[in-house]
Amino acid sequence: MKFLHTSDWHLGQQLYGYDRTEEHDAMLRQIIEIVKENEPDALLISGDIYHSTTPSKEVQQWFVNALMQLHNAYAEMKIFVTAGNHDSQKLHEIFKSPWETLNIHEIGYIDKEDPEKNIIELPGKGIVAALPYCYERNLPDDYYRKVVEATNQINNSQGLPVVVMAHTSVRGSQFEGHDNSSIDNIGGIECVGLEEFGEGYDYVALGHIHKPQWVHGGDGRVRYCGSPVAVSFDEKFSHSVSLVEIGKHGEKPSVKVIEIENPHPLVSLPADGTKSFDEAIQLLKDFPSDNPAYIRLNVELTDALPALANETASKAAEGKQCRFCLINAVRQQTSDNTAKSMTIAEFQKATPIEIAKRYADDSGKVFDDELQSLFNEAVQALNEEKRNN
Repeated sequence: MKFLHTSDWHLGQQLYGYDRTEEHDAMLRQIIEIVKENEPDALLISGDIYHSTTPSKEVQQWFVNALMQLHNAYAEMKIFVTAGNHDSQKLHEIFKSPWETLNIHEIGYIDKEDPEKNIIELPGKGIVAALPYCYERNLPDDYYRKVVEATNQINNSQGLPVVVMAHTSVRGSQFEGHDNSSIDNIGGIECVGLEEFGEGYDYVALGHIHKPQWVHGGDGRVRYCGSPVAVSFDEKFSHSVSLVEIGKHGEKPSVKVIEIENPHPLVSLPADGTKSFDEAIQLLKDFPSDNPAYIRLNVELTDALPALANETASKAAEGKQCRFCLINAVRQQTSDNTAKSMTIAEFQKATPIEIAKRYADDSGKVFDDELQSLFNEAVQALNEEKRNN
């Protein structure tokens, strides 16, 4: 079985007011060429198709056209699309039946009563258990394990490769690029252990974490393909898709990583660390005029940014092809415990619980583990309600 593993397209993202359609078009063109050249049996898109649960009609139409172009690139290829935590589950189910006539399977929900409902066979090639994101508290106990067991029962004596798609956070993964994440929660999703998937799969095609990687402890069978286009300036790594081949059930998968080129890369000045405001502005003035990049300035503050700082940076980028986005203001660390104000950039990057903790600290309150747990539950409940609307 040969398949292309991708995820986290985040269509419709506005990067500091800039539309990214050109970049997503470039990404699609490259993936289409990869499909034409390799003729995979399947294309797996493991969640976060959209950047928002309420994408515009134009963005939805873009994705519909993309699916048709991918189908036409190699009509024998099955396409699997699962919802991620950024997606509307309902939206992925609306045209489920007509899409299937074109070998395209859009899956928004798990089936809590019948794990086999999310299992789809590729006759003579392999079996795919396509599992979309499910809010952690709504996920039945041992669900992933039960699906893998059901898949192996279907496989029985066929000896076909078993592939599981999932959009989740697996404990032990590298979460570089995901702000305010930890070993227990990455990108707003509570981590699960590899043991949750049981045994018997040949490859787990993960989505959610944007850095491509093999998951530690997965025996070279559990992989995040990563996002094909950078979503934030902190994703300082290459972006790609993964071409996977598995000879038969039980064999190790072989993976070819194929990088996706972005016509508008995300660039931080300086690339590492910070500079004073004047030094950062000079780096922007010296930036090549013909480089069509997005620009973030990393500035260290001792007091406050100068008046009209953003206007000064925008003027420094005039006449260049680059697009100035923001000033990432980082305050010098101080030893006193007095309350500190937050810059707009710091506030935008902070998670709700970080803001709550900061408020508690500044107010002299104790924000203990119990309160943190209750706060996280409230935030997750609100996010779940938003996804289902």
